[in-house]
Amino acid sequence: MLDWDDLRFFLALARHGSLSAAARELHVAQSTMGRRLASLEASLGVRLVNRTPDGYILTEAGTGVRTRAERLEEEAAALELAVGGRDTRMAGSVRITCAETVATHILAPCFAPLHARQPDIMIELIPSPRELSLSMREADISLRLKRPDQHDLVVRCVGGLGFGLFASPGYLEHHGVPNFAAGCSGHYLVTQVEMEDIQDAAQTAWLADQAPRARVSLQTTSHEAAVSAAIHGAGLACLARFRADPERGLVRLAVAAQIPPAEMFLVVHRDNRQTPRIRVALTHITTWMHRCAGELLPAEGTGHA
Repeated sequence: MLDWDDLRFFLALARHGSLSAAARELHVAQSTMGRRLASLEASLGVRLVNRTPDGYILTEAGTGVRTRAERLEEEAAALELAVGGRDTRMAGSVRITCAETVATHILAPCFAPLHARQPDIMIELIPSPRELSLSMREADISLRLKRPDQHDLVVRCVGGLGFGLFASPGYLEHHGVPNFAAGCSGHYLVTQVEMEDIQDAAQTAWLADQAPRARVSLQTTSHEAAVSAAIHGAGLACLARFRADPERGLVRLAVAAQIPPAEMFLVVHRDNRQTPRIRVALTHITTWMHRCAGELLPAEGTGHA
């Protein structure tokens, strides 16, 4: 009989290509990963991976095992969803995932009132640079800035995010106020590489269109890193206003064209949405987001420079 845990460890190795990365994902020691792989290969009587200077590469047999193991993984997740969706207890954990900045500045402050009302519900808040899978039970709820199109997900728009163009006073003193008519010549930009974070393609395209003659000084996948870089004078940065407006080390600039806002979507798997503890968390987050609407999507107003 094959051990499902051996297959689960093998899948992590197949996806990451290294024992260390797979071990980090599963929160085990690297030596445990090696033992699990050896156990599976011994059970099947075949080599599943070859070790190369660039990591572990699947053999032909390993590729076939991965395909079948992923099917088993999907079936196990579907079974867990079907059973978990019938859980009637107002207790247990609720795993919530979102971008780092959203977790720190929007969601983390909202859960104390929920705990006061429902002390048996434990929130697991998981900031992640990628979209964790609700279908695979990597999370129960996701707060995203892109509307997913999977048919098995229930999606609700819970508000919007406003953006501004920011720079530090020291940067503006040294480089001057940007001239948008001249394409911001002589200026530098802090930009975000599009991932599952605050900024998306619309804001990136706006900045490129407004400042075609500026040079990029720093790119990052992290909105928090972009905020910090702008504070320390790295350049002009398109930042979420709820995060950047309160920063004393930043000035919001008057811009020639409005920066497109982003929508925020609360997402849950359809099989889980009626689970009491998940439904309570969804309702609480939705209420909180509506309460914060004026801060998250403030009136445009005028910039300070």
